Amino acid sequence: MLLAGSAFASDTQVALVPGGPHPYFTAWEQAGKDAAKDFGLAAADYKVPPKWELSAQNELLESLLTQGYNAFLIFPGDPVGSVSTANELTSAGAPVIALAGCLKDPSPAAFCLGTDTGHSAYLGTKELLKAMGGKKRIAHFTGFLVDPNTQLRIDAVEKAAKEEGAEVVQVIADIDAPEPAEEKINAYLAAHAGEVDGIITTAWVPAVVASNALRKIGDKRIKMVGIDHDEVVLKAIKDGYVDGTMLQNPYGQGYIGSFAADKLRTGCKVKADAPFKSNALTTKFIDSGTVFVDAAQVDTYVTAMQGITKDLFANFEKTYLDCAQ
Repeated sequence: MLLAGSAFASDTQVALVPGGPHPYFTAWEQAGKDAAKDFGLAAADYKVPPKWELSAQNELLESLLTQGYNAFLIFPGDPVGSVSTANELTSAGAPVIALAGCLKDPSPAAFCLGTDTGHSAYLGTKELLKAMGGKKRIAHFTGFLVDPNTQLRIDAVEKAAKEEGAEVVQVIADIDAPEPAEEKINAYLAAHAGEVDGIITTAWVPAVVASNALRKIGDKRIKMVGIDHDEVVLKAIKDGYVDGTMLQNPYGQGYIGSFAADKLRTGCKVKADAPFKSNALTTKFIDSGTVFVDAAQVDTYVTAMQGITKDLFANFEKTYLDCAQ
């Protein structure tokens, strides 16, 4: 819990719905609970489709609407394919906010609140190149190709490498699940570990698997920058097998998203002149924050992310919403 509780009860029931089961989104559960308590919401519940299939997410969303949920925070199962379901929800009077990944414009989403994934991957690659000390060969392990963030990350890593005269010698995508990540990363390193100087991972599971793989090799010659805050990655940073990780802010997304969804449902509008950023999918993007942590900051990473959430929340309503009644 970040902030003082609200004195006013609301009948808003928020559903926080990722594209499928994944450890990144588990922080939304506590964020929803805290938001419901702090802002007096009827509910802010984390609801996960049984698998990563657009049809499974759509069915869940339609079912939640019939159960009385009246505001939705959605990680789109597909940036284009999810738009029609978002239209159904907003047509029923339920505001939709895209969370952690964006719907492709035009969409009925009020806005997209997520990591500037391209910027985060770019910064992570720059940190990796610093750690590599002039060496140039990078492997990039990344997420699902259906994830709208994956191509943004691939492009950003390539851009950062080119600027430093480095080469991305291998990109392995579609491995943000344990089995494909274990199989492809371990096979690649078994055959090619001597041909790379650095590894950048821009999805949760590849970061965990690559951290374990470098620990098994036991050679700290290959430098690595990961993503997110899995304990395996944090311990590998402490032990010197990984140089750092790019943190995202899933808690802040769920907490602030729940607050905003309630405001939009109860009469606020998105400001016409809100200072949104643009990315490849939308012109209504808000960056939920990212930060690089290395061994010096790894024990205090939670404080770093709480600080980003508090700063974003402090001016959120004034910056993005018009609540004149």
